[in-house]
Amino acid sequence: MSKFCGNLSLVTKLLCTGAIATTATSFCWLTLGNDLQAHATLKDNPKAVVDEVWQIINREYVDGTFNRSNWLQLRQELLSQEYTSNEQAYTAIRTALEKLGDPYTRFMEPEQFKSLTSQTTGELSGVGIRLAVDSATKTLTIVEPMANSPAEKAGIKPGDKLLAIDGKSTRGMSIEQASILIRGEVGTKISLKLSRAEKGDFELKLTRAQIELPSVRYTLNQEGNIKVGYIYLSEFNSHSPDQMRKAIQALKRQKAQAFVLDLRENPGGLLLSSIEIARMWLDTGSIVRTVDRKGENDEFKANRTALTQLPLAVLVNGDSASASEILAGALQDNKRATIIGTETFGKALVQSVHDLSDGSGLAVTVAHYYTPKGTDIGHKGVSPDIHINISKEQQFQLSARSNWFGSPQDPLYTKAIAVLQSDVTQGAPSRSPSPVSVR
Repeated sequence: MSKFCGNLSLVTKLLCTGAIATTATSFCWLTLGNDLQAHATLKDNPKAVVDEVWQIINREYVDGTFNRSNWLQLRQELLSQEYTSNEQAYTAIRTALEKLGDPYTRFMEPEQFKSLTSQTTGELSGVGIRLAVDSATKTLTIVEPMANSPAEKAGIKPGDKLLAIDGKSTRGMSIEQASILIRGEVGTKISLKLSRAEKGDFELKLTRAQIELPSVRYTLNQEGNIKVGYIYLSEFNSHSPDQMRKAIQALKRQKAQAFVLDLRENPGGLLLSSIEIARMWLDTGSIVRTVDRKGENDEFKANRTALTQLPLAVLVNGDSASASEILAGALQDNKRATIIGTETFGKALVQSVHDLSDGSGLAVTVAHYYTPKGTDIGHKGVSPDIHINISKEQQFQLSARSNWFGSPQDPLYTKAIAVLQSDVTQGAPSRSPSPVSVR
């Protein structure tokens, strides 16, 4: 990618997500005219962050008309004000960004930026537990400890109740509130009070570590006379390609004869992660084309590094967004897979994200993208080859029981199995059929 990869000192990662751009990059201060003196004056002032944001938007935003607003005049208005607190500056920034009419170009306060950066880097500092709220007792409950985490090594088990964190009761505490308390500097100590049915209440002292977040889970399923490798991808973070590669290779060693790739509920993530994963399934062909505000095109292609040519079905829904749509669109347009489900989210924009001088962050839309056949999926999504509408009750059951994904209780999965059984019998890779609708 000539434009983006050629500017790695400015933008180290690009993001495609249906929700928010969430990866950190280095910040490069640019000035207009003789603003160096002004910058020196503003360095320790909330006004500095306001001007940083204005400069980045002025330099990178995909729409050179700034939604037909007078962006230069807006700078004068912003810098003519006095900001006595960061909160006042943040409010002014958000008001200015509203003029762009773009929900994906947005400002993040330091805590938001730190949290979202952890998501796309695929890492966090903590003890490695997944939490849920028990619907019956309303208590925080351990869903599972992550592999090789301090929690797993300490013997924490699924179903354990989390009663207190460093002596603070978790009664009435949300998952988000508990997560903030559990996270912290690598190497620092934390005390968790837990309860287990057969053990009663007990306390564990753990040392926080850097945790790699799993974004891929997979199983080998015997479906009739074929072995199907089922892979669920929850997001496209920096570790997702490596986790996907290991999943495909493991399933091949287990003699998988076909694959189901599940992208449902996947909001997207890093652009380059989606491209790298596409190359694991595609040997040749275009993957995606991006266009910036100058009209410059950059095209990513497969590079003959596919890990498998076995039949493939891809599951999508209305919450499969952006990077998910890039992958699904590439596999569909190259006739590498059968896409099954409903229309995807419909976000055809790419963001870069900048860390600002006070620890806050800014996501900026820098390009549009198009599928290999030149389709703009903005506001309409990728249309599946096999359209399956499921009832609200079925959708609720699937959402409430995540273990139903990729099971006989999953209508999209069962349709995928039928398609793959036909493909395996014919001895050919899965190809996109003529569109049909199943209701």
